[in-house]
Amino acid sequence: MDILKQILDPAARADPYRFFGALRESPVALQDDGTYLVSTYREIVALLHDPRISSDRRNLDSAAPYEPDLHPSFIGLDPPEHDRLRRLAMRHFGPPHAPETVERLRPKMLALTTSLIDALAGRNRADLVEEVAYPLPVAVICALLGVPEEDEPRFHALADEVVETLGPGEEDRAERERAREAASMELSRYLAGLAEARGREPRDDMLSGLMTYRGPEGGMTQDEVVSTAVLLLIAGHETTINLIANGMLTFLRRPELLERLRAEPDLIIPAVEELLRYEPPVQFVSSRVALDDITIGGTTIPAGAPVVLAMAAGSRDPGHVAHPDEFDLDRPRNEHLGFGGGVHYCFGAPLARTEAQIVLNELIRRLDNPRLAADPPPYRPSAVLRGPRHLVVEYDGVAPA
Repeated sequence: MDILKQILDPAARADPYRFFGALRESPVALQDDGTYLVSTYREIVALLHDPRISSDRRNLDSAAPYEPDLHPSFIGLDPPEHDRLRRLAMRHFGPPHAPETVERLRPKMLALTTSLIDALAGRNRADLVEEVAYPLPVAVICALLGVPEEDEPRFHALADEVVETLGPGEEDRAERERAREAASMELSRYLAGLAEARGREPRDDMLSGLMTYRGPEGGMTQDEVVSTAVLLLIAGHETTINLIANGMLTFLRRPELLERLRAEPDLIIPAVEELLRYEPPVQFVSSRVALDDITIGGTTIPAGAPVVLAMAAGSRDPGHVAHPDEFDLDRPRNEHLGFGGGVHYCFGAPLARTEAQIVLNELIRRLDNPRLAADPPPYRPSAVLRGPRHLVVEYDGVAPA
């Protein structure tokens, strides 16, 4: 079995890192399906900033061109269309027009976290994925977008379907893409109804802003609003769940680290950055296409070829970082690929960082003598967005908020 197949094998989900050294021996490697897999830090960064690499899969050189049923979200487009849509979305989320958006949510994040951890009291066992890591980011992204939280059961299964069908190298790729399209279509119909309602009666939320804003460069069409909302709803919680769960798993495996973070809570900021390098929620970026012949790492990627970036392997590249397989709170410089790079640098990075810092700090501070009930825990199927399905812990009590 080749290296990529070993990594994608569900049996390797708990520890794909043991294969990364062999993977990086060929920084740019042609796979059996014609995909070029890039696994070293320098080459990944170069391609993230190379305008000859497209994020639009309609540029694939194949006999059956990819024609999505949905309007692509900006994550699947190139400049200048990507830039226009991202600017219009950012207007309602961050600098320069809405710099306080994430900070205004901080009290809500802390109150929700407090409530979720309060609910763990009176017993000595809990699943931190189901009871904390999942509900917090879902509630926050719903509040931000203007999605009724009571509709969570409607989009939970659909978001799971979209995420679990992502991935490079699978033999049933066409079937997985059809399943992902079907789930995305159903999710888009749900969000289209909400968008129409917000267009008629705007509220103080992002969906209303996307529907009603018209500026010098115009605004978004309803199709563009819906595709943006689908992207933000899924990306706004799926990756953060994994960041929180991977974080607690990493800390619980290292009692001395847990004690240090409890004694020095300000260290949660470098701790989350190290988690993004050491246990990143996004392991692969599997949607790039070469627009021209590109020679890199001693290999020429031909125009039209699909390109997969092994972000997790890049962040542990010993050519870039010392002692890459050690979790080190004291790294003097931490340049990781946890949020990607270039024009597609993670839109929601400030929100994900803040949520993870708050939740992890509160869990560390309030759980008395937490320990893993099972190690390794069961993992979600996706090798792309990797994280535990459940994280059951035992503890002796819950400190007051």
